[in-house]
Amino acid sequence: MLTIAPLDAQVPIHMQLGESASPTILINLFTVDATDVDALLKAWEVDANWMKQQPGYISTQLHRGIAGSNVFLNYAVWESVAHFRAAFTHPEFASALEAYPSSAIAQPHLFSRVAVPNLCTE
Repeated sequence: MLTIAPLDAQVPIHMQLGESASPTILINLFTVDATDVDALLKAWEVDANWMKQQPGYISTQLHRGIAGSNVFLNYAVWESVAHFRAAFTHPEFASALEAYPSSAIAQPHLFSRVAVPNLCTE
């Protein structure tokens, strides 16, 4: 089963789920033993396909660290925290976490865009 750990110990995901932001970006870092990479990818694919069917889902992209890294980064865009919260706390999604290998650790965190003049739009 997947272990969920905070990316930011001061503001873990369960605290973020009570906020309201639109849109919101999920960054989820996964680490896994090398022998469990295939199992992680299979479980993530099932979850991503389920999330894709949920209201408010916009897109997702999985990335893997280079040079043999067993660190993965999922970048997902949601219409709002409320939409993500409904999917993330859904019992069907929670039960799917059991399909992840026991070596897998996820660190989900929600973000909103930051405006920086001449560089980033909000």
